[in-house]
Formats: sequence, C-alpha cells, structure tokens
Amino acid sequence: MTLQLKIAEDADLPFYLRLADAIDRAIVDGHLEPGAKLPPQRDLAFDLKVTVGTIGRAYKIARERGLTTGEVGRGTYVRRIDGITEKAGAAVAARDAVVDPRPGQETSDAKLDSTSAADIGQSEIVSKTFSAVMTDSPGRVLDYVRGVPASWPKAGAEWLATGGWSPDPSHVVPTLGVNAAIQGIIAAMTHPGDRIVFEALSYAAVARAATMIGRLPLTVGMDEEGMLPDELDRCAARQHPRMIFLMPAVNNPTGRVMSSKRREEIVSIARRHNLLIIEDNVYGKITPSDLAPIVSLAPERTFFLGGLSKSVAAGLRAGWAVCPRGQAVRVTVAHNQLTGGRPFLNMEVAARLVLSGEAEQVRQKVTAEIQARIATFDLIFGLGTAEELAPVPYRWLQLPSPWTSPAFLLAARNHGIRIDGEDEYQSVRNDRARHCVRIGLSAVRERETLSNALTTLKGLMDSGSISYDSVA
Repeated sequence: MTLQLKIAEDADLPFYLRLADAIDRAIVDGHLEPGAKLPPQRDLAFDLKVTVGTIGRAYKIARERGLTTGEVGRGTYVRRIDGITEKAGAAVAARDAVVDPRPGQETSDAKLDSTSAADIGQSEIVSKTFSAVMTDSPGRVLDYVRGVPASWPKAGAEWLATGGWSPDPSHVVPTLGVNAAIQGIIAAMTHPGDRIVFEALSYAAVARAATMIGRLPLTVGMDEEGMLPDELDRCAARQHPRMIFLMPAVNNPTGRVMSSKRREEIVSIARRHNLLIIEDNVYGKITPSDLAPIVSLAPERTFFLGGLSKSVAAGLRAGWAVCPRGQAVRVTVAHNQLTGGRPFLNMEVAARLVLSGEAEQVRQKVTAEIQARIATFDLIFGLGTAEELAPVPYRWLQLPSPWTSPAFLLAARNHGIRIDGEDEYQSVRNDRARHCVRIGLSAVRERETLSNALTTLKGLMDSGSISYDSVA
C-alpha cells in the first residue's frame, strides 16, 4: 500500500512531526477514511528514505492525538470515531499555536518548581540588617556561635504564634531553616528502624532524608481535609510507628487545609498510640487562620515548626522549632550535630527582622503579591479560586487526558519551564497515578514572565501530548 502524503517543507520542524501532521491532514481531507490501515512502519520508512524509528514516532503522535489505533502484529488503523476530522484539525491547529518544544530553543526561563518568598524588594531591608549586624557584632559574626542570645527564641515565639496560641520562648529552638529542624527532631526522637507516618501526598524530602538515617516512611490516605483518621488508627495498630509528619495549616502540594475536627481526631489517635507529631507550619505565616494548631491541642507530643523562607526570604535559612517540655536541649544537640550549627549572622538578622516588625511588613507584601499571582493563574487556566484552597504560592493541577505527569514535566521543561510532578510528593513508592503537577507561582521575579510561562503551560495542556517531545 502506498500512502500519498503532503509532507510540509519546514526546516524548523523535525521530520517525524511533519509526517504526523501530514497524516492528520490526510484524515481531514478524506484521503484516509476511518478504518483505513496505514502502511507498515518498515515499508513507509523505505518509501520515504527515513529510519523506522522516525516513522514509529510519527505513528505514536498520531495515536496520542486519538486519530489512530492498533496492536502489535495487526497494524495501525484510522480510528472509527465521530468527529475524527474535527479532532485532527484541532490537533494540527494546537501544534501551530504552541511553541515548538525542541531542545535548545527554550521560550522562557521560568522556575516554577520553587515556592520561595516572592521578591517584593525585601533585599534592601535585609541587606541593611546584615550591615547593621556586621557593624554591631563583627567578632561574633566571624566566630562559632557560643550560646544563643535571648532575642533568637523570643523572635521565634513571636513569629510562630498562630490561632490564639503562642509558645513559651524557653521551648523554642532556633534552627538553620525548617527542613534542618525536622531532621534534627527525627534524629533526636527516633531510632533506626522506627516508622514515620506521612500523608499520601506530602513534602517527600522529609521522608527521603529520614530514610538516609535508617527511619522507615509509611503513608496513609487523605481526603479534602488531609490525613484520614481511620487509616492512621489502623496503621498505628499494625505498624507501630513512632511519629507523624503533618502540614495541617496547608498541605504541600494539594493546598488543602485540615479542619479543627480532623486535628482533634488526629490528636486523639496520637495519644492512644503514643505517637509524636511534627507539625510543619512553614506556609502558615502566609495563610493566616483562626484554627488552633495541633501543638495547642497536644503540646506534650507536638513539635511545631516555622521559618522565613516562604514569607520573607528563603536565603536566610532561618527557622524555629517549638519543642515539648524538656526536649529543647535534645533537639538542639541533634540539629547542631547534623548541620554544623547555626551561623550567628543569619539568625541574628532573622531575629532583628522579626522583633523590629520589618519581617511582618515584608510578609504582608509577599502575601499580597501571592494573591495577585493566584489571580493570574486562575484567569489563564479559567478557574475560580476555590474556597477550600489556601492562598499559597503554588497550585496543584489535575492534567487532562492523555497527559501523564512525567510527560507533561518533560514537555514543560522543553519550553524552559520547570515544574514539579506528583512523584516529588510521594513519600513511598506506590502504583497510583494521579496525573497531577504542582506549579509554583512565587519564585519567578517578574509577573510578566510568570504570565507567559503559565500561558505556555495552558497551551501545552490543551493541545494534548502533541506537544510532547521525548528526545532531549
């Protein structure tokens, strides 16, 4: 069988994509009718003087567009479906509307895989504070930290207060950021072989780091309010974990907020099974809430964490951990052993920013900037801001068929846009595919750059895997 195709002459497009477009046009023009069989790949490769691999890629694209079907040994056929010509024409038009994702021709430089604090001009405030610390304490800046000034835990107690709860400064440990605090707590309060429970979707870097020091991550299911109490109860009864990791103020990556009732249920189960709780509130400062934190419900077993990375400046690497009574020294030692200790300059700058009120001023501006960027996202993607989603600097996006998370990540990367796939938030390996991605909104400096990147992602999403090029 000879297939008559009009293959466009376009040096900017790879041959396999031009061939796929030619198959589309042949279907649109009626030269290939539903049920028609396409030539075997080897025969067409011989006729066109190209490799079999090139034909295979073109046929794959046609199949992904929903235009053909086939099985090994039977061949490839034009699908018998209603509206086939409309589908074909839409696919070709979508390709023309989306920038070609060939490697080396990136159309933007968008880092949408980070949620660091948005740049609202805080560098001037931070740099002035750094200069003041260098002038006031030159000796301490150049030496190891010997003793913690009272201002550091005081600043932490002020910054971490939320939902009508405020910690005792004597229970606050200044840390080299929130992640370092989490690892210090895990090292101090668990032993190799101990199990730690995570939500099905969570900040999986914690689980990966815990695994490196011999702890075993477990996951339980979640719904719109977060971790499912019944599943946690069964897991605790059967697996006997030592600790739970939670982000009740706002889950990363889903943006879900845990209700007061759910927090109380989790605490009840934790007490019944003698579980410790790590409550990561790193996004809580930009999502103010009247909900009482878990630490206020179970202070005897909860470690509460927060910092400046999402609300003031990620580069400061400054955070604080509120510990149960009698555990602050233990966590401090573990944290210092793992990290090498806290740099005086960073922690002193962080404390001054908080106690002077300047950190709060920056936080308010960062929060307003995030709100504006969320509005941009919702406008481009045609979404209304869902009430159940907190105003965090990211959005968890369900991909339409036939996109999978890895394919969409690669297509975005070929356009110079970096985003996170669902695998980044799975603490343990499982077989469930949600086909979701997380899109960060805060780290790109200019709103226009963000808008352009989001527009490109929307075009990719709408065009389907026609925009997917697996060769890098």
